[in-house]
Amino acid sequence: MCGLCGFFDNSREQSADELRAQVRRMATCLQHRGPDDSGEWAEAETGLAFGHRRLSIIDLSPLGHQPMHSAHGRYVLIFNGEIYNFKTLRVELEQHGHSFRGHSDTEVMLAAFEQWGPHAATQHLNGMFAYALWDRSARRLYLARDRMGEKPLYYGWQGNTFLFGSELKALRAHPAFQNQINREALALLMRYGYVPAPHSIYSEIFKLPPGTLLILDFSSPAQSLHTLPRPVPYWQLREAAQNGLAHPRANDERESITTLDTLLRDAVKLRMESDVPLGAFLSGGIDSSLIVALMQAQHSQPVKTFTIGFEEREYDEAPFAKHVAQHLGTAHSELYVSSEETRAVIPRLPVLYDEPFADSSQIPTFLVAEMTRRHVTVCLSGDGGDELFCGYRRYFRGHQLWKKIAWLPQAARTRLALALAALPVQTLNRSLNGLRALTAKFSRPGAAGDKLHKFAGMMTAEHADDFYERLITFWQTPEPLVLGAKHAPQLYADFKSDFNPHNFSERMMYLDALHYLPDDILVKVDRAGMGVSLEARVPFLDHRVVEFAWQTPLNLKLRGGQGKWLLRQVLYRYVPEKFFARDKKGFGVPLAAWLRGPLREWAEALLDENRLQREGFFQPKPIRKKWLEHLRGDYEWQYDLWNVLMFQAWFEEWGRR
Repeated sequence: MCGLCGFFDNSREQSADELRAQVRRMATCLQHRGPDDSGEWAEAETGLAFGHRRLSIIDLSPLGHQPMHSAHGRYVLIFNGEIYNFKTLRVELEQHGHSFRGHSDTEVMLAAFEQWGPHAATQHLNGMFAYALWDRSARRLYLARDRMGEKPLYYGWQGNTFLFGSELKALRAHPAFQNQINREALALLMRYGYVPAPHSIYSEIFKLPPGTLLILDFSSPAQSLHTLPRPVPYWQLREAAQNGLAHPRANDERESITTLDTLLRDAVKLRMESDVPLGAFLSGGIDSSLIVALMQAQHSQPVKTFTIGFEEREYDEAPFAKHVAQHLGTAHSELYVSSEETRAVIPRLPVLYDEPFADSSQIPTFLVAEMTRRHVTVCLSGDGGDELFCGYRRYFRGHQLWKKIAWLPQAARTRLALALAALPVQTLNRSLNGLRALTAKFSRPGAAGDKLHKFAGMMTAEHADDFYERLITFWQTPEPLVLGAKHAPQLYADFKSDFNPHNFSERMMYLDALHYLPDDILVKVDRAGMGVSLEARVPFLDHRVVEFAWQTPLNLKLRGGQGKWLLRQVLYRYVPEKFFARDKKGFGVPLAAWLRGPLREWAEALLDENRLQREGFFQPKPIRKKWLEHLRGDYEWQYDLWNVLMFQAWFEEWGRR
């Protein structure tokens, strides 16, 4: 795991030494991603410079140093991530006549580029990665990102300079960076709690979408380099899902359980390759418990596992994790943190996450990463299981709700929605107390009346995707809230695709895997881990597992109103079912109470009406209205407010630089 950065200076007026000095300053901002080594490379006649920070995982010797040149000198590579099948590729490449000096995956990648070319070689890679590759012969720069978006890569033109890097910190360190806030991206942050690719919080800076290559051709001087080409896919989730649904596996329970067990075992085994200490996050839930069970089944020594516990019992899963660890015989570590220790992370969030990011589970995720890094350098994670195997309750409860209202004429649904919205939320909370079945939790906690009001807003949806858009949205119409935001695209309601699964549950899973998984979940894990120089690996996102999941019939994922049926059956081969006879708590913090209590003064300063007017990003009135309603306990607006607060805290850190 590493950090990479670079730039192309179209003026070509700087010497190689000047280029290296500038890219070194950029790379220094990524030291947390790679504290073990650093390197720079520059080519003055091209105006191109590469910078790299290394976290040494495979081949700890100087032979793993980057930037690395291919054996025949054609390619120069900087790379962030891990290629899990590099040993198999190395054997194949040796049969083609390639030889190797060290045993790093970076050297194998370069040989693969020489053998098959960048596009075809990238298709051979099983891993998590972002890379920048300079082809000296063809005069082309390649930027690439792994299939599911585990590793980040930002890029874009700023004036006469093309910048790229693992995090925005590196881009901001270049003097050409313009620091212009993207108002549409800010509106997207208000809507979803994260900035979805290809957007970034800055104008003209983009995120490379998962599974794509960006190719800049420097061979023709007449070509306008300032016109960015479209990223070229080398693998597409749409095709994997489409092919899987068109050619499903046989509906054979026993065979499916055995096949998934074998496939996940191999995905886990590949991700246990490391020259440094390795462990796993263990929450005690289905996904992390299965990953740990498969690790321990293939390891002769106790696997190191790590859990964070909280004093708020409704958020504490540490006892469940401890039971699983004891059953499997892992070397388990748990750390209980107080509310004060948890809240102490909040001032660090703008630097850790670099771009404004408002998933409040970022706080416990960072705490468990920080604790884990004291013991190991690499850690396996159970992320991705929900999106692939129908784990979120909204996938089946949302489907049920849509079926119940979709048959009603639009006019009738609109009238009913207006009637529900007119009822005071306090009255609804009192009336619905005890009728929990009518107010099932979809995507976030809150009082019953709040949820019924949200449901009222969902009832007017024009179609299924629009319904789901409203289900997972915070600020429903952020354009009036964000000054200067003309149109923030709705990811799902505006989504155009020739792939439309017949089943709404599968459609929701697909949409989440396109955006929520890479732009929220994987951002959270990457920044939390890299913030403390910890590499997190995600076995569920092995592309073979992804493709298998889409070939698996839905009734093997969703059964009896419960998701992840197939994953559970694999897990029960290793851990008794009784350990999981409970509702999932979720990895969260008591945000609503904090904002009314110990965080009130901090939040009030960031949401001050005069400050909001002075800074000029938000219309203050709707924010102040929700803030006061939340303080009075009339509504639970903690997540809507957290979106605003995370931008305000981020802007305080970075906006004025």
